[in-house]
Amino acid sequence: MRRLPPFDELVAFEAVARHLSFTRAATELCITQSAVSHRIRRLEAHFGRELVRRLNPGVALTEAGEAMLPELVASLEALSRLGGADGRRLRVAAGSSLCNWWLAGRLPGFMAAHPGVSVELVPVESRDAIPEVDVRILWVAPGEDKRSDAQAPLFHEQVFPVCSPKLLPRGKPLANARGLAGLPLLHKASHGMGEWTWSLWFERLGVPAEAQGAELSFADMGLVLSAAVKGAGVALSRSLLVADALEQGRLVVPFPGIQPMASTKKHVARWRSAQRDDPQIRAFVDWLVAEAADTLAEVDERLGHNKVPGLKRVA
Repeated sequence: MRRLPPFDELVAFEAVARHLSFTRAATELCITQSAVSHRIRRLEAHFGRELVRRLNPGVALTEAGEAMLPELVASLEALSRLGGADGRRLRVAAGSSLCNWWLAGRLPGFMAAHPGVSVELVPVESRDAIPEVDVRILWVAPGEDKRSDAQAPLFHEQVFPVCSPKLLPRGKPLANARGLAGLPLLHKASHGMGEWTWSLWFERLGVPAEAQGAELSFADMGLVLSAAVKGAGVALSRSLLVADALEQGRLVVPFPGIQPMASTKKHVARWRSAQRDDPQIRAFVDWLVAEAADTLAEVDERLGHNKVPGLKRVA
């Protein structure tokens, strides 16, 4: 008779391995962190070896845990397909700001166009913390966006300032860029170069450097935009992230005639080489490019500029 490992404990281990966090695994499984820890210890007792190394902070898989994970993931995915041969869950990882400010609200449109395919969206904060997924959407430096059998270029955004209409006199656009003088300036702390620096924008707009207001930086672009919506200052942001807020009037361009700057970085989609012919992944990537093209065209029209050149559907 087979001595099978306990199923709930296997599920807990897979969640901990994917998140490298007891806290996030507990949130996903709707149980306490202590319960997750107990399940991991019961699984380790079953196998007679340590699977997870508790660090401070965080966790890491042991060599035994790393060896067990691929077969466990494959087994759980196979079990998830039982009772629905045509069903497919596509796991997609993207930056948390892109997820929250653009992608999440559009995913029902993809699923409506592809019955039988569901999507699990996994927000991530850095390229070093991306879990095992089917598709990774990454914002990469120049030269890293080449097409390959495991990568496709997606879209290229523009950078420009936005703010809440509450920050502007009587909610009306400033007469010109000089109206930025003295206003609080918001940006993401880790960018700090090129099109993401306010000093470059003031020079480009012909505003004296001494007129530059105080800068407020945030670790996350989503926080930058949340602060901007609340009227905390003028923010530097990207086309896709502010598209919906511009349409809804929560954010506006602070003065007319702004010439956006092309973002140095570009977005790509990556997947495992073994999945290069996966039809659902191809369909999702094609949908991403088309959806982004529509959004960018709307933003360009709002800014009074032509469509971003070089943005094509993935073949």
